[in-house]
Amino acid sequence: MAVDLQPYVDFVLEVDRLKAVLRQTCTVGQARRENSAEHSWQIALLAAALLPELAPELDAARVVALLLVHDLGEIDAGDALVYAEQGWAEHQAAERAGVQRVFGLLPPARRDHFLSLWQEFEDTATPEARFAHAVDRAMPVLLNLAN
Repeated sequence: MAVDLQPYVDFVLEVDRLKAVLRQTCTVGQARRENSAEHSWQIALLAAALLPELAPELDAARVVALLLVHDLGEIDAGDALVYAEQGWAEHQAAERAGVQRVFGLLPPARRDHFLSLWQEFEDTATPEARFAHAVDRAMPVLLNLAN
């Protein structure tokens, strides 16, 4: 059975744009700000390292998947400061539209799967999503302390 790889290529090349989204946190020992792709990779790795020790009952693959997709809406919406007090609803709507566009490049089954993961992270209704959120919030603090 032949698989049309073009939608996946289009998707992964679009996701490459996450590397251009700069965050407020600097990388350790450097004056440059990290990008959202670096952030997603680093927190996914941190979660994978911590899960066996802190929450072995959780689905580690699901936590990593949540972390890998959670910021993809920033390709269109940009990074939002967690401490921002204004414009939060507008930013969330822009992120939602962004992930719908980015995941829309994929065939419907994959699109729906990734949208479901993104929504699970946003809703924080599962133990995996709550753990992913905690790691997401901890990483900037760790980087700031290290710097």
